[in-house]
Amino acid sequence: MDRLQNMLKDYYGLEYAEITPQQGGWAALAFRVRDVKHTYFLKVYEKSRASTPKWTALIDDYVPVLLWLEEHSRLKGKIPVPILTKDGSYQCEDDEGIYLLYEYIVGDTIADTKLTKDQVRQLAEMIAELHRYGEEVPLVTSAMRESFAVPFLEQLRSTLDGELPYDLGEVLLHHIESLKNLMLKIEELSEALKNRDLRMALCHTDVHGWNLMSTGQLLKLIDWEGLKLALVEADLMSFADEPYFTEFMRIYENLCEYAQSV
Repeated sequence: MDRLQNMLKDYYGLEYAEITPQQGGWAALAFRVRDVKHTYFLKVYEKSRASTPKWTALIDDYVPVLLWLEEHSRLKGKIPVPILTKDGSYQCEDDEGIYLLYEYIVGDTIADTKLTKDQVRQLAEMIAELHRYGEEVPLVTSAMRESFAVPFLEQLRSTLDGELPYDLGEVLLHHIESLKNLMLKIEELSEALKNRDLRMALCHTDVHGWNLMSTGQLLKLIDWEGLKLALVEADLMSFADEPYFTEFMRIYENLCEYAQSV
């Protein structure tokens, strides 16, 4: 904890901070940080994790968009935005980690709890508001644009063509040709989408109960590492199998139609 306390003092001017581990996610460790005046939430992306470059590469691209949304959209107060360091940076790092500091959200993660009707309404309103904005946002968003590339297919094809472990080969024996045909279809779709003129919207791309928090009557959407300019289906597919899908889409579509008419 001494390393974290030194980092908080050097970059954020927080002295005598009390640091308590919290339940983290797939991408990062999490800590509650308390000083004499405030409570904060610290995300720690460990450099020893192979996934860390993926989650941190675009911090300086997506955080400005979050700050813009907080200032210029109806998402104000519904999304967490990082606290800037003393030198105005969105993040800081040392030899062991990359760090983002937020105001602490007092509330409960939705997790596997069934959403109430009001929470479904709030979620539909948040996603519809997010999807109002696309490439017209006055920020550089090119690094966040969906490319429709599917880079894992080449590695998967090489694996299937190679010598598989015996037990895995037994399971896949009668499915390899079907898998290869599906891979070809995905590649065809990828190329077709790359060549179409499609509207891109800001998308969270990872909407689920573990990224939703209830703070009293207000629903908040957290963990924005996957923020992209993409087709709206990048978010909408998250709701397709949910029991509230029909109600969600009714509200979402009504809001989108209203936004287009004004």
